Amino acid sequence: MSERKNQKNLCGPSFCLSGWLFVCLSVSQLLLRFVDCGRGGLVRFECSNPSDFRIEADGVVYAARSLHLSTLPASPLVIKARDSTTQQQWETQPLVMFDLKEIVFPSRRTDGQLIRMKRDWVIPPINVPENSRGPFPQELVRIRSDHDKNRSLRYSVTGPGADQPPTGIFIINPISGELSVNKPLDREHISSFHLRAHAVDLNGNQVENPIDIVINVIDMNDNRPEFIHQIWNGTVPEGSKPGTFVMTVTSVDKDDPKTANGMLRYKILSQNPESPSSNMFTINNKTGGIITVAAGLDREKVPQYTLIIQATDMEGNPMYGLSNTATAVIKVTDINDNPPEFTAETFFGEVPENRVNVIVANLTVTDKDQPNTPAWNAVYKITGGDPTGRFSVPTDPTTNEGLVTVVKPIDYEISRTYVLTVEAKNEVPLARGIHFPRQSTATVSIRVIDVNESPYFEPNPKLIKLEEGMIPESALTTFTAQDPDRFMQQTLRYSKLSDPANWLRIDPNTGRITTIAILDRESPYVKNSLYNATFMASDNGVPPASGTGTLQIYLLDINDNAPSVFPQEAEVCEKPEPNAINITALDGDLNPNAGPFAFELAHRPSDVRRNWTITRLSGDYAQLSLKIGFLESGIYEIPIIITDSGNLPMSNTSYLRVKVCQCDINGDCTDQQHIMAAGLGTGAIISILLCIIILLILVLLFVVWMKRRDKERQAKQLLIDPEDDVRDNILKYDEEGGGEEDQDYDLSQLQQPDTIEPDAIKPVGIRRLDERPLHPEPQYPMRSAAPHPGDIGDFINEGLKAADNDPTAPPYDSLLVFDYEGSGSTAGSLSSLNSSSSGGDQDYDYLNDWGPRFRKLADMYGGSDD
Repeated sequence: MSERKNQKNLCGPSFCLSGWLFVCLSVSQLLLRFVDCGRGGLVRFECSNPSDFRIEADGVVYAARSLHLSTLPASPLVIKARDSTTQQQWETQPLVMFDLKEIVFPSRRTDGQLIRMKRDWVIPPINVPENSRGPFPQELVRIRSDHDKNRSLRYSVTGPGADQPPTGIFIINPISGELSVNKPLDREHISSFHLRAHAVDLNGNQVENPIDIVINVIDMNDNRPEFIHQIWNGTVPEGSKPGTFVMTVTSVDKDDPKTANGMLRYKILSQNPESPSSNMFTINNKTGGIITVAAGLDREKVPQYTLIIQATDMEGNPMYGLSNTATAVIKVTDINDNPPEFTAETFFGEVPENRVNVIVANLTVTDKDQPNTPAWNAVYKITGGDPTGRFSVPTDPTTNEGLVTVVKPIDYEISRTYVLTVEAKNEVPLARGIHFPRQSTATVSIRVIDVNESPYFEPNPKLIKLEEGMIPESALTTFTAQDPDRFMQQTLRYSKLSDPANWLRIDPNTGRITTIAILDRESPYVKNSLYNATFMASDNGVPPASGTGTLQIYLLDINDNAPSVFPQEAEVCEKPEPNAINITALDGDLNPNAGPFAFELAHRPSDVRRNWTITRLSGDYAQLSLKIGFLESGIYEIPIIITDSGNLPMSNTSYLRVKVCQCDINGDCTDQQHIMAAGLGTGAIISILLCIIILLILVLLFVVWMKRRDKERQAKQLLIDPEDDVRDNILKYDEEGGGEEDQDYDLSQLQQPDTIEPDAIKPVGIRRLDERPLHPEPQYPMRSAAPHPGDIGDFINEGLKAADNDPTAPPYDSLLVFDYEGSGSTAGSLSSLNSSSSGGDQDYDYLNDWGPRFRKLADMYGGSDD
């Protein structure tokens, strides 16, 4: 845009108006400014062509759109100014001239060398407003070369926005060199473009060096301010002084911050609630900082304020600036400006005596501060009425109440009532200038309830000293209890709880203790000479109460136990080389009723002193040794007389069991009776042997029983028909007794070993499982066959066949082999029953004498030939 001096100056009484101006095509810029002539009154301006031009309140005229020569109106532009006070009016008609700027390539010599340019030869940037409405393409500048006078040239531009992305924004007429923009620009997207212009001839030869063209996108106020947050949260303590910083709100504007389009201003539009003042806060219009401007912030009255904040660009111009709003929520935080106050001046409670950890009373307070904060939480303290510290007042975290609690037992007989003074405070101190009122202190009256208390023994335990051996019905002491209930008329009765040895008796009314047995210090119930017995005292209150006490009896020792030898068993070698036994004495009494002891051998039997000798080593030890050079191995009982040193000494004859044995070179016993010396006596050895014998007998009886059971089972397996099989009768013939007949035979062996069965009965190559091996055996004398061998022979063959086919038959080398009579038996062989001889010379009448089981055989073979 170029300017000229004012060609017309119209001055009225108050204003000076001037108005020659030049406008570049398609550029919306400052056109005219009206100058105040010094009056300073309020003037209103009007434009005759508001669609193309607009005038601001300060008299600055702007192009309202992109102007072109072809679109200019025919009527001239008229600007009017009117004084609002005097209604005076002025007019001016500025002359608007349009000019298309021309860019000429720097001239150069014909030899191709550049001509030195002037220092001020700088191509200024081309300014293009953003968001232009067109029409497009819109001319910007003309590029021209001095060589176009004598020949035809072609112009072009390169760079981002032309032939590089984003392409197509700028175009150039290749003949006239007019550079145009092809679409609206957005400064927030690309703020400037750097292009390079070229000039070539028709053959494509470069006739000018390229020149750089900078196109700046001029910012327009097309973006509203945007707050970073739509809701801003802040806090301020109650009671804050004016000028206290609260918070800062921030907004951004995408327009150029170096222009008025991006310069923001803040202000508070509204405050809710408007208490205690409608202007409690103010905001810095440039930074957005919010501070307090008035006193009186009280959380208990207004806990929160809501502010509507506005941000406006164009430096806050309300007419042309764009605005946006956000909400600021300011919470008033609590301080401890309200002390806790009791809801009553006096609280009451009661508690049974001797009870602890019992809540007596609940103290309630009110506090206007924010609940569940240190400024609200109450802390209770007893300031009077409890010198012994029997009460405490913890705080209930939920209700904020004070819980008056008994922490030490209370005795009704000592104090029947308590009056406590309790003070309530907060966990944090009160704010400066605030004091505790009288309501922060209260009185607690507590009544103690009397209950039936347990009687008690004094002292407990009670110790008495007595000599042991006291006879029954002897009075020991009186063990009585006291009842702490002084204001109750009650009687006590006594009973025995624990008396391990059952030595004592207590009178139920008086508590007098007597003996019912002799007291013995050496009793296993006495530990370290102390005997403990426990007694109980019960009252007749409602409900009854009882207490226990322990009586300790310290028993003084008397000489009532005779000493005995220790150890009781020992061993020595047959030949003493050296050979001695060290012994001592055991005495249940204490010194001086025990040692030193006197040891000597008894006079009887006479061989004791002849074979042994005893030598005193000290007051408690002596040594027993063989007096002779050799003593036969064996067990010897050595009587030793031991006498203690008590007043009225006591003597006792103890027997020391000594084993005399053969010893090796180390002096150790080597015979089998060494176990006796190790602690096993004769009785123990006999008991062990008896147990072993009984165990062996039981095992033997079990084996015999199992063997008999197996024989009976095997015999029964060979039977085919129990009614027809006569072998069962033969097996039982031993009922009559006598000789070999008593043996349990297996009739399967009645076959003659040397007899070969017929082929029809036993195929060749087939042998019984219990058949004898095929090796030579002794030959037996041949017997004559029975007169009628068919019946008994068939029976025996059938039985043999059944036994051969029986898979359960026992093997031959089992018990069956013992049933074979063998060669030369005096009883003969029953195999003669199958003999082919006549057997006429056999006499079977004796079968009648064998009992009813053999009667069938006697009928078959006995008697006459018939």
